[in-house]
Amino acid sequence: MSKGAEAYIKAEYDPGDVCEFDWGEVKLYIDNEYKVLQLSTFTSAKGNFRYARLFTKQDTACFQESHALFFDKISGVYRTMVYDNTRVAVKKFVGTHEKEPTEALLRLSIYYGFKFRFCNIRSGNEKGHVERSVEYIRRKAFAFKDHFSSIEEANEYLEKVCDQLNNRKQKLNDNKTAFEILEEEREGLLPKMPMYDAARIVEPRVDKYSTIIIDTCHYSVPDMYVGKKIFTKVYSNKILCFYEGVKIAEHNRRYGFNEWDIKIEHYVNTLKRKPGALASSTAMHQADPRLQQIYSRYYIKREKQFIELLELISQKSIEEVEEAISALEKISPLDVTTEKIKAICNRSQDVTLTGSSAEYNAKVCEITAKAEEMLEKFKYLIPTSSEEFTKETVII
Repeated sequence: MSKGAEAYIKAEYDPGDVCEFDWGEVKLYIDNEYKVLQLSTFTSAKGNFRYARLFTKQDTACFQESHALFFDKISGVYRTMVYDNTRVAVKKFVGTHEKEPTEALLRLSIYYGFKFRFCNIRSGNEKGHVERSVEYIRRKAFAFKDHFSSIEEANEYLEKVCDQLNNRKQKLNDNKTAFEILEEEREGLLPKMPMYDAARIVEPRVDKYSTIIIDTCHYSVPDMYVGKKIFTKVYSNKILCFYEGVKIAEHNRRYGFNEWDIKIEHYVNTLKRKPGALASSTAMHQADPRLQQIYSRYYIKREKQFIELLELISQKSIEEVEEAISALEKISPLDVTTEKIKAICNRSQDVTLTGSSAEYNAKVCEITAKAEEMLEKFKYLIPTSSEEFTKETVII
């Protein structure tokens, strides 16, 4: 008797019982650079509720973070999660059918309280909902739009697409939407938990360049910590650095080889001693473009003053400094100095503490009017000169 084709068994699911997970690849242009990204996809078995998120890798941090984001999205936890043989979920095979879960999966299941099971090898049909969802979401989201300025923008767009899909009526589910079925399942879900912290913890030592190295990439910290060990939390998209419980630096995570992420404000103390190194430094080349423009317009060969400005920005903000410079340009565009910027920033703070913005604006208008009146009178005090003094030419 010949062996027939494999028969499938249709399953019925209890509310809140089963949700399936899988990875897929998506090829996009991020900031005009071609990228192959990883699409984590969740699909509920009962209502086909779909959720997806883009990551740079299929590693432990991304695996755990994707679950934390999904459970936070639905404000609950499915009682059983189903996986294929992805390496971030399966540590090793034990015998023919048994599989040992990874520590990452165990930690997630213990924290959220869900059970898990694995598909048999080469049996993607056992996880049919999510297998179809990977292709379905990829096609619906990125068939006609594949250029984004950042991964964050792509993820925002992807979540909107998933929400639209989850709001569609499903013929096989009595014309109910996935959102409506999710609400019906809510009583069967495990309770919502605070988001799981998916960070990888490392403690690198700060090198002579005042950087720590994470996966071959360099990230700067304030130069006072050279030689010290830094408690560092490595997320899928960011790096957080702490010393003695205080956060001292934060960076967007880089994924290339031997890349450097340098923040100029971390080198103020060193630059005070070596101001000549400022212009050619990596820190300056990676600085905020607004800061680079301020330097090129007002601080060429005035590096010491610029370093003082960096200290001011760390206390205030670059937006406040830009406003102060704008005010100085109206009065005296050729005499923009750190001391004057500092005076305006501090004066603005005093006004904010003692009066409303309307009162401040009225005061500024009054001062401006008086200044223009005085300038008008000044031009008559020097009758022998043919030069007229105006508010555009007088330097204060």
